[in-house]
Amino acid sequence: MAQDDPTRDSAPDLQILGDQITLQPRSYVEARRHDDQEPLMHNMARFRSEPLQFLREVSLYVSGTGWRAYDNVIGQSMFYTGFSEQMKNAVVSAPLLQTRISQLADKQLEVEEKEGWLRRDEDNFVTKKAQRRAVIESGIQEVAEKMTNDMICKFESKTFIRGAYYFVTQLLTRAYHQGIHVSSEEVLRLRKVAEVAEKKKQSIIFLPSHRSHVDYVSMQLICYRLGLALPVVVAGDNLNFPVVGSFLQHAGAMWIRRSFGNDTLYTTLVQAYIDTLLQEGYNFECFIEGGRSRTGKLLSPKFGILSFILDSLLSGRVEDAIICPVSTQYDKVIETEGYVTELLGVPKKKENLADFLSGGSSVLSLRLGRVDVRFHEPWSLRQYVDEQLTKISKSPGTLRLDVNSHENAAIKQKLLRTMGYKVLSDINNVSVVMPTALIGTVLLTLRGRGVGKSELMRRIDWLIARVRAKGGRVAHFGSAPLSDVVERGLDVLGRDLVGVVQGLVEPTYFAVDRFQLSFYRNMTIHLFISEALVSASMYTRVKLGGGPAHQEISYSVLRDQVLFLSSLFRGEFIFPGDGLAVNLEKTLVGLKDDRVVNLKRDEQGSIMHVGLADEERAAGRENYDFYCFLIWPFIESSWLAAVSLMGLSPPAGQKDDVWIELAKAQNTAQLLGKTLYHQGDLSYFEAVNKETLKNSYQRFEEEGIIYVVKTKDSKSFPRLRIASEWMPSRDTEKLGVLQPEGRLWNFIERIASSRREGKNRRDGATVSTRVLRLTDMLGAKLFEEATSPDSKAETKLSDEEAVKLKRAVKAERKRRRLEGRAHL
Repeated sequence: MAQDDPTRDSAPDLQILGDQITLQPRSYVEARRHDDQEPLMHNMARFRSEPLQFLREVSLYVSGTGWRAYDNVIGQSMFYTGFSEQMKNAVVSAPLLQTRISQLADKQLEVEEKEGWLRRDEDNFVTKKAQRRAVIESGIQEVAEKMTNDMICKFESKTFIRGAYYFVTQLLTRAYHQGIHVSSEEVLRLRKVAEVAEKKKQSIIFLPSHRSHVDYVSMQLICYRLGLALPVVVAGDNLNFPVVGSFLQHAGAMWIRRSFGNDTLYTTLVQAYIDTLLQEGYNFECFIEGGRSRTGKLLSPKFGILSFILDSLLSGRVEDAIICPVSTQYDKVIETEGYVTELLGVPKKKENLADFLSGGSSVLSLRLGRVDVRFHEPWSLRQYVDEQLTKISKSPGTLRLDVNSHENAAIKQKLLRTMGYKVLSDINNVSVVMPTALIGTVLLTLRGRGVGKSELMRRIDWLIARVRAKGGRVAHFGSAPLSDVVERGLDVLGRDLVGVVQGLVEPTYFAVDRFQLSFYRNMTIHLFISEALVSASMYTRVKLGGGPAHQEISYSVLRDQVLFLSSLFRGEFIFPGDGLAVNLEKTLVGLKDDRVVNLKRDEQGSIMHVGLADEERAAGRENYDFYCFLIWPFIESSWLAAVSLMGLSPPAGQKDDVWIELAKAQNTAQLLGKTLYHQGDLSYFEAVNKETLKNSYQRFEEEGIIYVVKTKDSKSFPRLRIASEWMPSRDTEKLGVLQPEGRLWNFIERIASSRREGKNRRDGATVSTRVLRLTDMLGAKLFEEATSPDSKAETKLSDEEAVKLKRAVKAERKRRRLEGRAHL
């Protein structure tokens, strides 16, 4: 972005005057394309360098000059005295909440009667009971009012929000010194949608991707600058610490607990608040992934807040709302260094004011490039639900989804799932690939220690072409040559991530911190996941070596392995919705057109065999390897998680009814991975990241490989045990040594067939001997700790837990059977 002209007013490149929006590009002029993007924020005047301009800017905000007044806002009225009190009264008086309070009072009265505190044979029993009910309901009402006050967003003062906008923009645009960029076409479309929604008194529900705390800050800044009503943002109460918590609550945050437990009052209160917001047409924002992605790619959807939104609609309490998926991309994410330590097993540090202030001051000296925000075309939630119900039922009009039943619960769950993955797909479709992601992807998908400047440029140029060919978007920088864009990206990443060796024939770049750089590589993987799975499946033959004919793979074998890997990574990636057969055919044809593979067909035109194309072999397999390198770390992580399950076989002489804490088992898997990496049996250190291991365990649970028992009691941790049909065997004649055989071992071997081979890993007998020995050692420690007299963990199931588990396993098997999905 070009330097600001000090003679101009400090208005950003998107200038909003009343109902009009005018584009004012300053950096460059180029032919308009469908993805035109304009810098929305820029560095404001700084007090030391431009004191008069600084004071002028502050006065403009204090007085509310022009667009800074935030008066002609598109959306419902907010920022007036009494807003919070009015909202609180609307929530606590909601019929849904009042019914719940009455039900809780009834339960308490039943307990008191049972305990003998209220006796039916007493005089005036009815009167006493009524008086007692009034007291109980009053107490619950008081608790509900306090909970509501602590939770709701408090849009009270326009002066406050003007000052907050200025203060936050100062911080953000100093860290992201090249500003926030948006698509002019998308924001114009969003404004038109907002105008219609305002007339219909409908809410726009923003569902952004979540990689950084900056996500919700940038959304609020954009809405303010565009003159849109600010959304109420769902935020975890871990950020509600002194001073900062109050500031955020007055700027748009609604605080919710990280876990609701068995608190039905609190659950109903959240539902009542969301109902009220949507009924009144206030904009709303929550993160579809739940927490921030520590890996760079989209996480699986979390259905907590979505279920509240859907319930508002299905119950008839809300007529409609507008869904707007949002993608937020960064040149560099502020928190990535902290993410790496968390993924390596260091416990997350609780947020506090001291860290916030010290972090805020360090932000001022950062140069992190720019933020790109993209808005998918908004869509009607009511229309989407109606379309889905038509697919589910032949007579959707007869469905009574406001009635509690197992059938309705199943329908709601299916609606939630399809909606969640649709939103993720929409986010991926509008996401922009940043220069840092291009650089990180290329550096981590090349063989060798480093890459020369010319080769780096060539591969980035190839990758840009592939991204666009796949329908993706690449952030553009006007007429700037690619070399300048790459230099800029390298500068933003810094020497801590990408090193350079000077004094050679040409500058040679290498990955310094592969783990942290993988965050940026993962920002592109969604575009190539189909090609990556096909390439990894072909690798089962390619790695055998020999001539082209020897490395060919039959279509049926390829299809089975692609199906297996797709099922394995079902919770890890977002796949195209065309179905396996169509998607596989499309992917293979695409790879053939790119001269990566060669297809042999029979007389009917059906694909019979797949092999590497001669052109790809001549090029040293560089494009084929690219796709393999994208997926190999994830394959290794799943392999590691599966191997760690072998250690959950009870040691010789130990009963098989011992349950191990899930978190401890996952920590042990991570320790095993670190050991195997340093001993040469694991190629990728990023394979030990906690997030991917947790996802693997989740898939194993879904497939019935392990059983996991969870409780809503915060003092009791989830526990697991291997399902009996997957239990590894031991050699009783050799002191109970784990045997490399059986269903689980075959599963491990199938994953391993697509793992990378090379000098960084020793294969053969080491996996079935030394790796299993390490696994068994770590597993034995888990059982020893669990059964120790000093252990406070529950190692056995209660009768109630056993019954619940049996029901859950039966229900899960039925669900998988009805869905007709592939099994691992």
